Amino acid sequence: MTCRQARSLLAAQGAAVLGTGGYTYDRFVRDRSFCEPTQITKNAFVPTRDTPECLVGYRCIEPGRDWFDDE
Repeated sequence: MTCRQARSLLAAQGAAVLGTGGYTYDRFVRDRSFCEPTQITKNAFVPTRDTPECLVGYRCIEPGRDWFDDE
């Protein structure tokens, strides 16, 4: 899948589970509305057929206690 195809898939579906290489995969989302209420989004870069680091969308993550520290 090309970078453009991966981005288009997320734009159309809102969320998708994509393979990230070998036997690994992760869930990617178009925006925070596809995350749990306590989660935030983090940029998600994945290798695609034409780009080693394609910004496909976001991952939903649970922020840790120190996530919002200014230090």
